Amino acid sequence: MKRSTEDYVIDIVIYSCLIILAFLTLYPFWNSLVISFNDGNDTAAGGITLWPREFTLENYRYVFKDNRMIHAFWVTVARTVVGTFLSIAFSSMFAYAMTKRDLIGKKFYMIICVITMYFGGGLIPTYLLIKELHLMNTFWVLVIPGMISVWNMIIFRTFFQGLPDGLEESAKIDGCNHLGIFFRIVLPVSGPVIATLSLFTAVGHWNAWFDASIYITNQKLLPIQVLLNQTIRSILAVESSTQVSATKQEFLLGLQSVTHKSIVMSTTMVATIPIMLVYPFVQKYFVKGVLVGSLKE
Repeated sequence: MKRSTEDYVIDIVIYSCLIILAFLTLYPFWNSLVISFNDGNDTAAGGITLWPREFTLENYRYVFKDNRMIHAFWVTVARTVVGTFLSIAFSSMFAYAMTKRDLIGKKFYMIICVITMYFGGGLIPTYLLIKELHLMNTFWVLVIPGMISVWNMIIFRTFFQGLPDGLEESAKIDGCNHLGIFFRIVLPVSGPVIATLSLFTAVGHWNAWFDASIYITNQKLLPIQVLLNQTIRSILAVESSTQVSATKQEFLLGLQSVTHKSIVMSTTMVATIPIMLVYPFVQKYFVKGVLVGSLKE
């Protein structure tokens, strides 16, 4: 079909808007990445930074010179993996049970779940509960409170309700019980929703820092987000101090090519890039058909 001048004008406007939107979205991240690899003093001189003018790894050397940072990184990885697995497993099983019409007290359970989405016990009661459960200063305090996500449960339930009844009926004819149907039939055809919710849950665990900051005092159990926050705070404390002791002088000498801004950008990259690398592996599930070829009637 022959395209008119109006069609070309519309295409130009649309592509121009998309390019501008992509630039506004990607440039802040690119600028932060460039600054993290640029000499701190050169960055402080100002100017638009599109490429490292004075390439250096000193910013990252400073971030990782403390072994606690590497240990905190693996604590965060463990929290993300274990927390995501437990949350998806328990939330999906809960959701599958909530799809059963003959479940006794189903409406009551749903009301209780919805209430928790709008009202919470507050920080102090939650803190006292965690303390009474002896979860303080343990790894499990990072994953157990988030094992059930009501929002994820509702999404799982809606997805499971959309599955054809023939899937479960055929499994029951073959002698499967509810656990067999859930693990052998329902989960295998729920790849897209599992991948999507797993990604969102993993990002939440990776970025979480508040719970660890109030429930954990053991330095060996701190995730990387808390430790990076402490690193930035220590730099700000040294820079804002009017009296410079011998220890602080030694600290400042180690930052000759490192500034507060360069440290902030490098710590941001350390906390951002690992979780971003997960996106390409689950992107295909966002657009994949859920029941293609799974059932023929």
